[in-house]
Amino acid sequence: MKNIILFFGLVIVLFNGCTKPSNNEPENNTPSNLNIIITRQGESATFPNGDGSGVINMTITADNATLYKVLVNSELIESTTGIVSYTFNEMGTRSYTIHVSAYNGSQFISDSRTISVYVAPALVWSDEFNTDGAPDSNKWGYNTGTGTSGWGNNELQYYTNRPENVIVESGLLKIKLIKEDYMGSAYTSARLLSQGKYDFKYGKIEFRAKLPAGGGTWPALWMLGANIGTASWPDCGEIDVMEHVGNQLNKIYGSLHHPGHSGGNSDGATTMISNATTEFHIYTTEWTSSTIKFYVDNQLYYTFTNSASLPFNQKFFIIMNCAMGGNFGGTVDPAFTTATLEVDYVRVYQ
Repeated sequence: MKNIILFFGLVIVLFNGCTKPSNNEPENNTPSNLNIIITRQGESATFPNGDGSGVINMTITADNATLYKVLVNSELIESTTGIVSYTFNEMGTRSYTIHVSAYNGSQFISDSRTISVYVAPALVWSDEFNTDGAPDSNKWGYNTGTGTSGWGNNELQYYTNRPENVIVESGLLKIKLIKEDYMGSAYTSARLLSQGKYDFKYGKIEFRAKLPAGGGTWPALWMLGANIGTASWPDCGEIDVMEHVGNQLNKIYGSLHHPGHSGGNSDGATTMISNATTEFHIYTTEWTSSTIKFYVDNQLYYTFTNSASLPFNQKFFIIMNCAMGGNFGGTVDPAFTTATLEVDYVRVYQ
């Protein structure tokens, strides 16, 4: 009985606080015989959960109904015809409960259906770095300077947007870390970000990269919550797809920063690979409302449980940079002169 009361309470709240007919409203106007038909696009015996497009089509009918309301994936859709389409975008096969109400004025009838839908990953955004010169300004901006206290980590580099530090050549993005006196700093490098140009919520992000060598180097391929302008770090959330420090050669870090888990208290794991600084490897994060998974060369090494209480349920933008020294980069090799982070591509799938 408690579950029934809670269900109808939820329906009443979600559908604009509507109530059952009062004694002054004619009962024969109440919708009845609610019928809900849901099909998945491309579903068949081979693909019972759909063709991977994530599209479902609903046909809803009820006697005396003038309006239909559908609550799907926390989104409310209204229709006067009862013909509704919806596209899910979380990759993989997932089950969703869909709540439907048929209205005539303030009178309504409600029911729900649960359906499993398969969403195949599709490439939605990328940079293949195929045009020589400066990185594409439609996709990338820059952080420049030293930031506050070395970008919060006591790093030693000065970030520039000079071609000496960042350039696209021969199908590769090259971020060059250089030992030189520049604007009061002993090293220069670059930090690119897609903030204000591209961000996304959920999906798979993939980098193919070769990492710089040398004690003190600290390359990172990562993401920040797009609300960083209004929410302080780590409240905005941070997803580190790949971090590597030259003083721990071939040790790859995948990390998550969020309230209570900042700095050295992040959630994450590491994995050891071969030839991180001499060969290209694929660094991947798959991100959904329920899990965030980290891979190197398609080998899973860490799974984090996501939830609605965490900041990993909003849009994030992409960052690529190469730092020097600092709290994480550590001691710089005195013989260091230059090293390069090379990125073959960045791809986002949803």
